[in-house]
Amino acid sequence: MSQTEKERLISDVISLLQERLPETTPEPPAPIEMISVKECVELIKGLSIHTVRQLITQEKIPSLRTGCGKGGKILVNKAEFLRYFGRKEVQQPNE
Repeated sequence: MSQTEKERLISDVISLLQERLPETTPEPPAPIEMISVKECVELIKGLSIHTVRQLITQEKIPSLRTGCGKGGKILVNKAEFLRYFGRKEVQQPNE
């Protein structure tokens, strides 16, 4: 195969790929905000730390533990936490 045939083949493949690819690039996903159990309690008025920990233990709210063993800090996905309580976003208190 000559050099010109190789270049023509490469250009054909590139043009086929460009036809298949979408015109716009997809938006990157929003960054995930992780919050502590204490911050969860501050978001929902009347909620206790014990309740949040129970929801985590029952796997109703996804979480992860940082650090080693039981001494590690528990982090919760903020969006999933608010979705569990039927809220889309945090309402800021009037200052």
